[in-house]
Amino acid sequence: MKSVNVKIERGEDGTYGACIEDDSLPFGIIGDGKTVTEAKADFMNSYEEMKQYFLDTNKDFVECKFNFAFDIASFLNYYSKILSLAGLERITGVNQGQLSHYVTGHRKPGRKTVEKIERNLKEFAEELREVEFI
Repeated sequence: MKSVNVKIERGEDGTYGACIEDDSLPFGIIGDGKTVTEAKADFMNSYEEMKQYFLDTNKDFVECKFNFAFDIASFLNYYSKILSLAGLERITGVNQGQLSHYVTGHRKPGRKTVEKIERNLKEFAEELREVEFI
């Protein structure tokens, strides 16, 4: 089974899209929806339809395992509804003004900023995994 990355992006209209980032596959798949969950479900439905098409036409189908990943702007936009910009600032180390520009799509973060945000979010997630509640 081939491991394939699927990029989740927020569109200008506020909906989300999911698309394969692998040109080596003999097919392409996209999904969209009002939410990330809807976009992923639509994507998986398209995958199953593509699989059936290949079966119906006696073509070899590449079975895939998908790794869904946000681009930074879409991630920040999606989670800014759950976490405040102040909270995201404390977690990522990037000031609220910059984060606001990324969330709204007015600016795109540079490579170093993306790496900083990603690193700090992963460290935060790791800290959460180590927390136990009584």
